[in-house]
Formats: sequence, structure tokens, C-alpha cells
Amino acid sequence: MTPTKWAAPSCARGEVDRAGRLLAQDAAADPLVIGRALDAVNDWRSSHSFPLNTFQMTLRTRSASVCNQPIVAQRLKRTPSIIAKLRRFPKMQLSRMQDVGGARAVLASVAEVDSLRELYRRPTKHAFVAERNYIRQPKPSGYRGIHLVYRYRGARAEYDGLRIELQLRSRLQHAWATAVETVGAFLGQALKSSDGEADWLRFFALIGSMFALDEGTPVEPGVPGDRNELMAATRTAAQRLRAKDRLAAFGAALLVSRENEEMRRGDYFLLVIEPDRGSLTIRSYRSHELAAGIGQYQIEEKRLAGTAGDAVLVAADSLDSLRRAFPNYFADTETFVQEMTRLLA
Repeated sequence: MTPTKWAAPSCARGEVDRAGRLLAQDAAADPLVIGRALDAVNDWRSSHSFPLNTFQMTLRTRSASVCNQPIVAQRLKRTPSIIAKLRRFPKMQLSRMQDVGGARAVLASVAEVDSLRELYRRPTKHAFVAERNYIRQPKPSGYRGIHLVYRYRGARAEYDGLRIELQLRSRLQHAWATAVETVGAFLGQALKSSDGEADWLRFFALIGSMFALDEGTPVEPGVPGDRNELMAATRTAAQRLRAKDRLAAFGAALLVSRENEEMRRGDYFLLVIEPDRGSLTIRSYRSHELAAGIGQYQIEEKRLAGTAGDAVLVAADSLDSLRRAFPNYFADTETFVQEMTRLLA
């Protein structure tokens, strides 16, 4: 097998930070200046591929030790998401952004998530930066999961200091996040950032708390603490939105490209979703083709700028694993609908 040619940082961190500030603050800048800034951001993002792969392999091994069938995948943060985050946090430096490279593990239960978290309390050569436990203290949106941030330290000195975020979720928490991103994609709203229609935001906060009660974890402030009151409020919100029917319609509208034999052998997958066309295009790349995949990723992001479309480049051990790890890009909300139906019955 041809070895992967990993991208290394070629821009100084000061240049990366200036590029991030320009893209976040000055949309009217000269197109050539913006182009150079985008190149610097994309170079910085690409350089996270090697440390991200390193963390993903460890995450895969540790997840398998606590769960029979964990779902593990990785992704590089989308450029629009990078810019949006810099705008939400004007004092943030791009070179210190914690989730440019991220890996995710989805486990069967909160107990398994906690067991995996305990494994990460062991000493490691990588530098621990921060933990956010959104299971015990959920976000106002209803999001739950555990985020761990590390700085890479290893034999490849050119990557030292690059930050990688690990997300640990239960199956129910993942189903909730999937539904939020799917609805947000079709409505063109950033629901996961608590920005969008009030009725949808309230519905997801309520149903997220129903899921939390089912798993024995805290509900977020602002929702009924009594189970019967919470169930009644959630039913009312779901009926008002016709949530079940609309989620099913979103799934039916998306025409997923059929995976061929070549695609099954891919190591990286580029997903391009265009809700207004009801289409999803998938391209696969082998490890030695990663640079080509990143290049096409950048092309698609530029093409989709200003539209409801979205693109993401992810790694997974198979397309089936990819579908389970990133179901929002397949409008796969079946698990969410099934669990919602069960809890509101």
C-alpha cells in the first residue's frame, strides 16, 4: 500500500490567526486577499490530518474495550464552521481552536461513555487541555456528550501543539444530535448553535430532556422537571411541528448515491449534501489520495458558499460505519424517530 503523504503546517501561526480574523471580520476584502486567507486556513486545517489519525486509532482501540460495537469516525472541521465559530468568539485565535480536527465515538449507553472517559484519565504523552462534560451539564440547546481536548506531542515534531477534540456520546445522544443537524440542514438554520426557529429549538430541548430522563442524566434548565409534564409539553411541541412526518419527509427527499465496490474500499469519504436538490454525492479516496480529497473538499466548499449545501471530508473504516457515524449527512433520522415514538407512547 502506498503510504499516506501527510500535510504539514506551512504557514506560521501568526499568519493563520490573521487569516482567520480577516475571514471572520471583513467579508468585503479584496477577493485576492480573501483567497490567500482561505489558502492559509485550508493549509492549517489539512495539517491536522496526521495527529487526528493518531488520536482516532487510539479512540478506536479504547472504545472497543468498553463497547461491543462502537462507532468511531473522524473529520476535519468545515471552513464555514471555522469562520462561524470565529465570528461567535471574536477573541478566539484560529491557531488555538480546539476542534479543527475531531474524532467521535458513539457507544451504546451513558455507562459505556463514562467507562471510556475513565480510560482517558490515564497518563498519556499527549498534553491534556480541557474537558467539557455536556452530559452532566447539557448545553441550553439540549446537546449532550463529553468533549476532551488534547495537544499532540509525538515523534513528528512538526505537528507538536496541534489540538484535537474527542467527542464521546451515547447512542441516544447521537440520535438527538443527528436530528438537529438534519433539520438544520433542510431549513438552512444553525439549530445546533441555538440559532433558528423557536418552535424547533424548543422541541429539541424538550425531546433531549426526555432522552436524558430515559438515560438517568440531568435535564437542562427551563424544561419541566416532572416526567409527565415534560412528556405532555414534548407531545404538544412535536404535534405543532408535525415533527415525525417532516423528519420522515427529509429522509425520503434525499437521494443517496449508490455505493459501488470501489467506494466500499475507501479510507476517506467526501460527502456533498444539497438539500434544495434533495441530493447527496459521495466520493471515496484511498489513504494515498488524501491530498486529492482535501483539494476537492476545498473546491466543494467554495461552490456551496452562500447556499444551503454542505460538504464534509471524513474517515471511516467502511461506508456502513460512515453512515452510522454521520447519519445527518444521509438524512438518517430513523433512530431518533423510533426513540421519540417509544418515549411519547
